[in-house]
Amino acid sequence: MSALHDLAAQSYGGDEAGLISGYLFDASAAEPARAIDSVQAAAWLAEERDRECTEENPAYVWLHFNLSHAHAERWLVRHANLSDTFYETLHEGLPSTRIERDDDSLIAVINDVHFEFSFEPSDISTLWISVGPRLVVTARTKPLRSVDTLRTAVKAGDAPRSSTELLEHLLRAQADVLVKIVRGVTSRIDRIEDELLAGRLDHKRARLGVLRRLLVRLQRLLAPEPAALFRLLQGPPAWMAEPDSQALRGSTEEFSVVLRDMQALQERIKLLQEEIAANVNEDNNRSLFVLTVVTVLALPINILAGLFGMNVGGIPLADHKHGFWIVVAIVASFTAVAAWAAFRKKR
Repeated sequence: MSALHDLAAQSYGGDEAGLISGYLFDASAAEPARAIDSVQAAAWLAEERDRECTEENPAYVWLHFNLSHAHAERWLVRHANLSDTFYETLHEGLPSTRIERDDDSLIAVINDVHFEFSFEPSDISTLWISVGPRLVVTARTKPLRSVDTLRTAVKAGDAPRSSTELLEHLLRAQADVLVKIVRGVTSRIDRIEDELLAGRLDHKRARLGVLRRLLVRLQRLLAPEPAALFRLLQGPPAWMAEPDSQALRGSTEEFSVVLRDMQALQERIKLLQEEIAANVNEDNNRSLFVLTVVTVLALPINILAGLFGMNVGGIPLADHKHGFWIVVAIVASFTAVAAWAAFRKKR
């Protein structure tokens, strides 16, 4: 029964408290990064809550929660002692990226792509973060790429020495994910451009529209982040060391570069869409011209066929032995004149 419970908890995305992963970081310990569960995290928080993070006591905890779990938020309220602003941010439903200072902690909202990202605008979700000197809490509803990258790095032995450095690692991991997205979009645009130059249009406009919507949404959600970080760095908390502030400033610059690349890609996609639209309009105009020429060339014979087919008395050339060929000559002459007039306008 216990094994079935553990399996259900893992498939749901966390243990009985909704904790996906937890790590105790202590640079002075033999094992700088040690995995812990929710029970161990609660015990550590109860023991270390009133102790300050100093050079002699540099330990802090990172807890990553699945908010889809019913017990996750209740566990945080009971054990984590987070600010009210963090819970308000969870429930306010505003996904725009920002990092703000709340008394002695940092509250961050970061947008990231899902782990199974397929270049769709809907594959973007939100990560909520609370950073203090002793505790870092991250929470999400769906698996995110940058958090998984950070967890993989920690498992491989990368142990950030402070909670601020952990936040900086997370921001750099997110920037790396965005760089990969930009490279992937660039590669796709290159292929579409090559096919466009080769004359194979197919459904490239729809594909370009999806990529442009993705970049627009990413830029709209991420654009506030550099400004928010700059405002934060003007008045950081007392526990944030100067090297950590410099590292955060560096991650901000990386984000700015990625955002500029996204803007350039949007302009490139817009130009390709305009080029494709111009080609489509040219094809439509060509088709309309052909249809117009056929209609004009068929006009003389249709008129004469209608006149001679009325079966009334007095039809010209009805008794003439060469009447048929005379009518054919008249139709051919009018058709040649109409063709000359149509192609002359085209030139």
